[in-house]
Amino acid sequence: MEMIQILIADDMEAHRRRLDRIISSDKNLLLAASAKSGYEAVAFAAIKKPDIVLMDIEMESPMAGIKAASEIHKILPETKIIMLTVHQDNNIVFAAFQTGIVDYLMKSAAKEEILEAIYSAANNQSPIRPIIAEKIRLEFARIKKSEDHLTQFFKIIASLTPSELEVLKLLCSGLKRKDIAETRTVEIETIKKQISSLLKKFDKNSTKEIIQEVNELKLFDILKEINGKIG
Repeated sequence: MEMIQILIADDMEAHRRRLDRIISSDKNLLLAASAKSGYEAVAFAAIKKPDIVLMDIEMESPMAGIKAASEIHKILPETKIIMLTVHQDNNIVFAAFQTGIVDYLMKSAAKEEILEAIYSAANNQSPIRPIIAEKIRLEFARIKKSEDHLTQFFKIIASLTPSELEVLKLLCSGLKRKDIAETRTVEIETIKKQISSLLKKFDKNSTKEIIQEVNELKLFDILKEINGKIG
């Protein structure tokens, strides 16, 4: 079996030494280089062309490892990158996998688990670990919930009359009932009835809730873009 060449990237000497000892304990593994920053990791990777990179996330900057992984993947797409970190935040996990890493382990992982991860990566058999699988499941659930909410939101928008949509637009622009009545040259009672209808259709207790939702989804920017394309 050919030696598996490994690059370590971690800004903490104690962690680098531990990984060095783990690598040295296996006759099939060889430490190609040891980097103290994301910048060094990319430079050493380009020169040494390792088979595996054991990458910390937070080095000279909070996301240095993720940026380095992205750069290494561009120049050495065949190199397998394993994140070894203390971070379990969902956003960081997904940001890491988007760079093309193959595995994600806690720094507290046992020696045997780290060695297993190295061999799995080298053989293109890196597993989806339970912690990652759970985060993926939760992310898909969040996306599904968001999509369902968006669908329901646009069903409500489709049910609005042209007058209600215009009143909604003016509300979102910051105008009060009286100002909207003057702008539309109608009685304020008419505006109150239309706002009451909006509250009912959106199933909200206040116009503030509707305005927040509409502005978060950038409804009128979308409509403006659509109208521009149609025009």
